[in-house]
Amino acid sequence: MQKVLETTIIKHDKKMEIKTHKEMLDKYIGEVGTPERDAFDAQVRAGVEEYRIGEAIKQTRKKIGFTQQQLGERMGVKRAEVSKIESGRSITYSTIMRAFKALGAETATLDLGRLGRVALW
Repeated sequence: MQKVLETTIIKHDKKMEIKTHKEMLDKYIGEVGTPERDAFDAQVRAGVEEYRIGEAIKQTRKKIGFTQQQLGERMGVKRAEVSKIESGRSITYSTIMRAFKALGAETATLDLGRLGRVALW
């Protein structure tokens, strides 16, 4: 089990306790194993995956030398939508397919970590 460091800082003659990230999550979200914490952790994992997909689209776009505007024109969306996609804020299965097809990918595979890889087409 990991040891938790306890730290106390004196600031203007007042004690201020510093808590670890885990302590804050336990206090404000819920302890590990509670429905609230499980839902929160699932939401965080999903957000990380969406970010990774968006980053893959962005890196592929840059590798072939497209601007966001050019990719947007090929996808039939505005540049601002491409920006959202690349930041992981507007990721759907159909968006992923349109983006990679617009970038000229003949095949695409998503790495889902422990779950393995999934071929998109």
